[in-house]
Amino acid sequence: MIEPIRHPLIDDPRGRVRHGFFGRAGGVSNGLYRSLNCGYGSGDDPEAVRENRARAAAACELAQATLCSTYQVHSAEAIVVTAPWSRDEAPRVDAMATATPGLALAILTADCVPVLLADREAGVIGAAHAGWRGALNGILEAAVSAMLSLGAQAKDIRAAIGPAIGPASYEVGPEFPAPFLVRNPRDEDLFTPAEREGHVLFDITGYVARRLSGLGLAALGATGGDTCAEADRFFSYRRSVHRGEPDYGRNISIVALA
Repeated sequence: MIEPIRHPLIDDPRGRVRHGFFGRAGGVSNGLYRSLNCGYGSGDDPEAVRENRARAAAACELAQATLCSTYQVHSAEAIVVTAPWSRDEAPRVDAMATATPGLALAILTADCVPVLLADREAGVIGAAHAGWRGALNGILEAAVSAMLSLGAQAKDIRAAIGPAIGPASYEVGPEFPAPFLVRNPRDEDLFTPAEREGHVLFDITGYVARRLSGLGLAALGATGGDTCAEADRFFSYRRSVHRGEPDYGRNISIVALA
């Protein structure tokens, strides 16, 4: 049995909410995708991906058929989920919310920030894929808004930020940090000079936490983990680029209502 990373803010002693942040261990894929690659968008064998997703679901005491994952496009759009869909029908959005028991929301990442949310009192969950563009444009606010539309209350929502690229690994170019500072000059402290002239290091997890902290949630926490630096634990797009590899696997994060 795979043992995912769990966060106590999402853990539900009554078993109503189940969740897990998964890395690369415990699957059946080989080569670049070793071993728990859960991304159909990779060049991996689809049958291996299907088995990996089934294993991740089983680790949360779920059936693979309950997993709902979208075609992520770095948008700021969230949807309410009431039933699973086929791979070919996956909506092109980056956050989901549901109040339907038996559904599992799944986010795929390979450096971007996975966020799982739960209002255990109302029985509403949410999940968001936050790359820099989505986080800047409001994907976190959209996820919470979708939960509120289902009867959640901000004061009861708990949020857990999963493993993502760390600030020491995330060097960005001269287009940063201007768009962030236009929105909020106080975010300047999330950017530090890099060795390359005109480049900076960006604390994207810190940015996601800051955006969430402005939403009046009950509690907010992070698991830690640097997907780029920890090659044995996580898949990473940036690491694959640095190594000149042709492709990369995807980590999966799951939250579900029992």
